[in-house]
Amino acid sequence: MASLLPFSLPKPNLFKVSSSLTSSPPSTLSLPENLEDKFGRKGIKFLESNNIPEVELTVRNGSSVRLRIPDAHVISYKPKVQWTEDGFHELLCTVPAAEADDSSKSRGGIGLVINDASESASKGSLISASQWTVKDVDSDAIDALQVELCCSSGALDITYVVSLYPLSMATAVIVKNTGRKAITLTSAILSHLRFKKRGGAGIHGLQGCSYCRHPPPPSPFELLSPSEAMKTESSGWFSSDPVEKTGSWSVQDVPFTVLNDKLSRVYAAPPAERSKAFYKTPPSKYEAMDQGWELFFRMIRMGFEDIYLGSPGSFSDKYGKEYFICTGPASMLVPVVVQPGEKWKGAQVIEHDNL
Repeated sequence: MASLLPFSLPKPNLFKVSSSLTSSPPSTLSLPENLEDKFGRKGIKFLESNNIPEVELTVRNGSSVRLRIPDAHVISYKPKVQWTEDGFHELLCTVPAAEADDSSKSRGGIGLVINDASESASKGSLISASQWTVKDVDSDAIDALQVELCCSSGALDITYVVSLYPLSMATAVIVKNTGRKAITLTSAILSHLRFKKRGGAGIHGLQGCSYCRHPPPPSPFELLSPSEAMKTESSGWFSSDPVEKTGSWSVQDVPFTVLNDKLSRVYAAPPAERSKAFYKTPPSKYEAMDQGWELFFRMIRMGFEDIYLGSPGSFSDKYGKEYFICTGPASMLVPVVVQPGEKWKGAQVIEHDNL
């Protein structure tokens, strides 16, 4: 299993299965039964849905994560919580894609975003056409589980590790440049979180942080496109505040960010300030609070410089009665430059104390 960022969480290290004992690329295993034979262990189950191979991780207390393998899309996270009917809560908002000819695809959930940011590029995704394969699994009994996926895109070798623990889950990415030229990219790990109702969604922990109105990075997993996220909604019960100006920086002066209204922001140190010897960065963690279900989840950022936060307002109606937000760590405003032979790492941890 690849060495990751120093999580303040237990790292499974007692049992490991690798697809290869050498440094050669892992063999592609497309059938779930082959994956189950090679990688399946207690708490790690390979299955198929709509002809798409998936892996489900389940730790001892019943918390689970479900991951689509070909596109590395986390489509479900159901942690154990105290006050729901069955003891578990689906945190992620995941819906089928709009394309009628491909109902097997899904959007929302937790999606990895890696986009080309070089001056001569199309600014598109570097991984949307890549085929992810299982490289490794790791476990510590069934209290900590990991699955490691890998893919290549041009000169980039990309590793994506999804980990599950009793009270948290983590997604981590490692990007290695195997070419001879530097590669410039933007990246994010964006989570679409479910809320019981529009009036009970909020964020705590961003007070004193600089922010500006900004679209989310384009992603094959988006529920709102960058242009949709930036559209203003008509005034109504939830829309009494003035519209924020794109590119205008403000400082959050209240402890809670209420997400009733349509909103699309990046919380970050303004790029002009990053050349200074000292500047204020956004917090490494903040909390998504759901008053409807009386739950909260702590979002932890590692390696990324920015935080994206978006709420759909009335645009959520097309996805049903429940509400959702999109948030996560990102490196959007100042692209990451990965030099030849070097690696770049970033991660997100979602943890909770709802037991």
